[in-house]
Amino acid sequence: MSIENKREIIERFAIHDEDTGSPGVQVAILTAKINHLGEHMNVHVKDFHSRRGLLAMVSKRRKLLDYLKRVNKEAYASLIKELDLRR
Repeated sequence: MSIENKREIIERFAIHDEDTGSPGVQVAILTAKINHLGEHMNVHVKDFHSRRGLLAMVSKRRKLLDYLKRVNKEAYASLIKELDLRR
């Protein structure tokens, strides 16, 4: 993930101008990283060190989504829809 890509994600999901750490922004950044690492894992099937990192990121995203669902259901629903996380 490049710095420009990260900035675009932050601008798109930020609640206010200085926002870089809200749960929505964190979930969006983790989703981009997970998607990128998922492509890597399709090519490099036996890369178990990267698989461990991928599972850690998925777990962290799940925890952030659970928190967001508990605190602000509307933000959770819009984030899930915008990131296309649920089938």
